[in-house]
Amino acid sequence: MLTLTRSVGESIRIGEDIEVYVVEVRGGTVRLGFKAPREVTIHREEVYKQIAEANALAAEVAADAMAALAAFAPGTDRSA
Repeated sequence: MLTLTRSVGESIRIGEDIEVYVVEVRGGTVRLGFKAPREVTIHREEVYKQIAEANALAAEVAADAMAALAAFAPGTDRSA
């Protein structure tokens, strides 16, 4: 892990097109600002985890549904 020290108003760069600004430091809280292309998604960690869990659950349900539908697909004689 890279650890950097920045003050309010200073920034860091990630690659060519992502910039992270220190907007405010108050007590134990740091406010950050981000400049990035629209196609780059930025989430708080807890939101990212919720999205990943929802996607994993959806994939499981989709796989179960596909398996159930396969039993009814034409040309899949399972009696042999």
